[in-house]
Amino acid sequence: MNKYESVIIINPSIEEEGIKSLIKKFTDLINSEGTVEKVTETGRKRLAYEIGKNKEGYYVVFNFEAKPELIAELERQYRIADEIMKFIVVRVEE
Repeated sequence: MNKYESVIIINPSIEEEGIKSLIKKFTDLINSEGTVEKVTETGRKRLAYEIGKNKEGYYVVFNFEAKPELIAELERQYRIADEIMKFIVVRVEE
């Protein structure tokens, strides 16, 4: 199992309940085949450039351990979630 870090930017128009349910959804997905070590909600921040007429985004960082096969499914789920504006998954060297 490898260590990964994933950052997602959620549309700022999503309510608090929606953000919590998204975080739970992705935490459960990662935990199905890996282990979430830490979830950090950085909160609303100004974006470097506009994404779909949004100047702000809600940032969430996941630190987790998983098999490489899980990453493809995780990225697929990120892409089909309308609330997520941008995402990145990076392998962390130990």
